Amino acid sequence: MKRLLFIGLTTIAINNYAQKANSVDYAKTITETELKEHLYIYASDEFEGRETGKPGQKKAVNYIKKQYENMGVAAAKADGNYFQEVPLEYGALPEVQFAIAENNYVFGEHFLTFSGSGNVSINANEIVFAGYGIDDANYSDYSDIDVDGKIVFIKSGEPKNEDGTYLISGTEAPSKWSNIRQAFENKISLVSEKGAKGLLFYDPDNFSLLKQQYTYLKNQSNKRMRLKPDVKNDFFYLFINDSIAQAIGDIKSFSSNGTLIKTNIDVTYKQDSSNTVSSENVVAYIKGSEKPEEYIVISSHLDHIGITNGQINNGADDDGSGTVALIEIAEAFKEAVKNGHRPKRSIVFLHVTGEEKGLFGSEYYTMNPIFPLENTVANLNIDMIGRVDPKREGDRNYIYLIGSDKLSTELHNISEEINKKYTNLTFDYKYNDENDPNRFYYRSDHYNFAKNNVPVIFYFNGTHADYHKPSDTPDKIEYDLLAKRAQLIFYTAWELANRENRIIVDKATVSE
Repeated sequence: MKRLLFIGLTTIAINNYAQKANSVDYAKTITETELKEHLYIYASDEFEGRETGKPGQKKAVNYIKKQYENMGVAAAKADGNYFQEVPLEYGALPEVQFAIAENNYVFGEHFLTFSGSGNVSINANEIVFAGYGIDDANYSDYSDIDVDGKIVFIKSGEPKNEDGTYLISGTEAPSKWSNIRQAFENKISLVSEKGAKGLLFYDPDNFSLLKQQYTYLKNQSNKRMRLKPDVKNDFFYLFINDSIAQAIGDIKSFSSNGTLIKTNIDVTYKQDSSNTVSSENVVAYIKGSEKPEEYIVISSHLDHIGITNGQINNGADDDGSGTVALIEIAEAFKEAVKNGHRPKRSIVFLHVTGEEKGLFGSEYYTMNPIFPLENTVANLNIDMIGRVDPKREGDRNYIYLIGSDKLSTELHNISEEINKKYTNLTFDYKYNDENDPNRFYYRSDHYNFAKNNVPVIFYFNGTHADYHKPSDTPDKIEYDLLAKRAQLIFYTAWELANRENRIIVDKATVSE
């Protein structure tokens, strides 16, 4: 309570380091001219709309890489590679045959799967029961059992206390192990990591929903992209319905985790490997001087929607504006380093792929972070900052802010103070409303950090008539405004990187 009161009532003093180091001089290196030069190249027809996995996207990542090499800003990865490979695939479904006790079941009716790995052919005579399939600091179904080389059977959900609260969270709120998407990803990846041959996942509450997804994917198998699951090449997983669960046995009768169920099981699994998509994030960083193992991540997405009906969607605002702003912000920090003003904390410049396909690049980064998420102080995400929302014509000196107060009161207050001190833009929080029907908070790359309790700010100019159209071209960008907004983000990152204490996360939530 005292800590919250302190945050709420204390006026934030922008630290003296920023003044001593002349941050204004470095912000001035972010210029209209350089932003325009970059964007007329990056959002040109040569880049073919930068669709994920296409030749234009490869040109985009190589262009970004070249800028960091020219600036002398290091790659984030220890091996010196600026690219973080993001494993993607089109949603082609495997061919699967499945039988228990010599009874054959029908794919799409009795069992489902959405991916796998290579080709699998397994015959076994027992299945091991592993409860909820959870391995957490507060609870584990695997503490006394070995599933290496076995076929594992788990159920959905998570354990509760006698009073109805959840054992893992200790509250009435479920943990990440109950969220449909995260539970599936976590439980499947976990049992694969533990060496199992395969997984039978019983989730009666969501099987009908999964069947809808199966039908959609079957019809869209060559169109819909997704992250490849993080599983071994000889591992399979199946979601099973009531009839298969009953053939295995009565779950309530299983005395404990590790129960061996004696039954014959046959699985033949064929996955077409030709649907893989090659794509990558570009990640550079500047190492901090005093707190190098704390990180400020500034992000933007490098991709766009490619070519439609023979016309190139250049994506100058979405998100060419964010991409070139991030490059210029990196240059400003590099100039500071050259002049002996290295930031106290490390700055990570994260250009993510696959945003237009489903936030895949940022999702993969947060699942496989180059730098630990627990040491990530904040994420400042830039997605469309070069135009003016028609709703705000006549009042162009603004920016929409989303998410600044969701996890850290202190971050929100710092953001406000920095703006008043340096840029004096109007902060419009219209889209920060929980009831915003557009749900922009969930629609850009910052969200993958926020759901991991990393405080975020999403900078956004709003949509316009050229959104996701070939007419989103560099000549329509308002470069003076783009420069001012980019400077604001630089000042905010500078303050977060150089203040004495790491910002406090006072609104942390249970992982979704």
